[in-house]
Amino acid sequence: MKKNLISIVILALLIVNIVLTAIMMFSVTSTNKKTAALVTDIASAISLDLGSNEVEEEVEAVPMENIVPYTIADMTIPLRKGEDEKDHYALLSVTLSMNSKHSDYKTYGDLTTREDLIKGQINEAVSQYTLEEANANPQAIKDDILARIQKLFGSDFIFDVTLSSTLYQ
Repeated sequence: MKKNLISIVILALLIVNIVLTAIMMFSVTSTNKKTAALVTDIASAISLDLGSNEVEEEVEAVPMENIVPYTIADMTIPLRKGEDEKDHYALLSVTLSMNSKHSDYKTYGDLTTREDLIKGQINEAVSQYTLEEANANPQAIKDDILARIQKLFGSDFIFDVTLSSTLYQ
């Protein structure tokens, strides 16, 4: 009789354990989903990539026949002083790639009248970098120039910036 009573107690404790485990799993799972959603929102707010499988919006590739280049040649721009406290300069030519099929191209396509504004944005962007930073990460300079020019025009019809014949001294 004692063995049967102990078996019943063990069975009752086992059932209670299973019920409590199920309750805990449901509460932890919902909390985990909420935490993951919060982390995703925060990461997207500060533009971090969590390596998820979500498909991001890709920039459409512009066909070669729709690309119109505009070159601003031989700009000499003073760079920010670095650790050596010496004056350094960047001598560069900038080529802007425009999409001729973009709706804003008809409005802003002739950049000759706005070249001084564009040069100002390029000058401001490049002069923020030291010689070491410019040599180490030219892509950051290109991205900064592109962002400033797109902000200037309020449009993305200029979709790429190429730095050619770049010389840092």
